[in-house]
Amino acid sequence: MLAGVGALTAITFRTAIDDPTRIAKSCDVGPLFGLTLRRYQSGETDVMGRMSKAGDVMVRTALYEAANSMRTRSKRMSALKRWAMDVAKRRGHKRALVALARKLAVVMHRMRIDGTPFLWSRYKNPAVA
Repeated sequence: MLAGVGALTAITFRTAIDDPTRIAKSCDVGPLFGLTLRRYQSGETDVMGRMSKAGDVMVRTALYEAANSMRTRSKRMSALKRWAMDVAKRRGHKRALVALARKLAVVMHRMRIDGTPFLWSRYKNPAVA
């Protein structure tokens, strides 16, 4: 199981996406739950705003809370947590949490399709990481 993702987040995600094969690409899961930026375009204007907040509110909230738990409470380091810390340095804490929530949704969707467990590290031997 993913760090920060508990039983409530997992069951909320699973009930929201009852058939994971109906979503063609895993990267489409984030926008499905409103974890993308709102965009206003008109003429020469292109404004990237806050979260779009489209889709299921419970799933978005659960994913955001799981990302917050993974980022702040989890002691164990993973590639996702390292990536979120790098995003937080560049863009700020809140944007990093939304980006991590979106990435958690993508990873959970791919895990559900493949049936693979979460790997803490890319390497087979933890001493190499």
